[in-house]
Amino acid sequence: MAKKEISQVTSPVQKGRRCVAFAKAWKKHWILYMMFIPVAVYYLLFYYKPMYGILMAFQDYQPMKGMLGSDWVGFMHFKDFFQNYYFWRIVKNTVIISGASIIFGFPAPIILALLLNEVGSTKFKRSVQTISYMPHFISMVVICGMIRVFVADNGIITDLLVLFGMERQPLLSNPDAFVPILVISEIWQGMGWGSIIYLAALTGIDQTLYEAAVIDGANRWKQTLHVTIPGIAPTIIIMLILRLGSILSVGYEKIILLYNPLTYETGDVISSFVYRKGLQEMNWSYSTAVGLFNSVVNFVFLMITNSISRRVSETSLW
Repeated sequence: MAKKEISQVTSPVQKGRRCVAFAKAWKKHWILYMMFIPVAVYYLLFYYKPMYGILMAFQDYQPMKGMLGSDWVGFMHFKDFFQNYYFWRIVKNTVIISGASIIFGFPAPIILALLLNEVGSTKFKRSVQTISYMPHFISMVVICGMIRVFVADNGIITDLLVLFGMERQPLLSNPDAFVPILVISEIWQGMGWGSIIYLAALTGIDQTLYEAAVIDGANRWKQTLHVTIPGIAPTIIIMLILRLGSILSVGYEKIILLYNPLTYETGDVISSFVYRKGLQEMNWSYSTAVGLFNSVVNFVFLMITNSISRRVSETSLW
């Protein structure tokens, strides 16, 4: 009873202190709070409010009846998806494409940042950075159009492969060539832009560590191994956690623009499957269920990788 009475007495006092503290913080940093308001409104409107639509995954959604009037079907759409003939194919393709992007694409910006860090000429360094950033700002439609031209039966990439003995054919009609084309183009498009965060992390490394390494007789390679990479390791770990947390979130835009029925066998992924079911076949409830399954799996991967990283390296998102 005594503890309960004390908490009831001190609770208004604590609330008053918090209000006073918030008022002081608002008065001191009101510009920052005002700048944050549009960001908060944006996330509330476009990220949290649409979560109400998750209910569609458990309904037989009919636009005329609306969200509240549609019939509830429970986990029927999830069962249909798990029993679908193409379930294992699209999950396998998603994991393969995402895994290949992580294995080959994730180290690419790191390697580029390390190479640029060793360049002594500022002019050359800026030129390489500008050229490597450019593909990121090109429209996805234009990028896919370029890829289609390059890998056509008379494209420049096809001509080069024919010189090495490959049979002349449109590469986008070959199921075995679809994943390499997709992954390599992703690396080309995002490597320069992705290196920015690692270049920023490199600037935060204490230069005295390099001086100490030189005194100990370390060459540039050993300095990279024992100073540079450990210096940006926390950034690498955080980016890897985020990447593994979206392992099933393979973007559908480029895939839809590049694939065709001949390459569904290796190119059809969860996101493109959701696109066809939701927009082309107008099966909104089914596509919502598939998208929710995708999000749940990504969340589980995020939690697992974050927990492992926290225990092994003491670096984590939270």
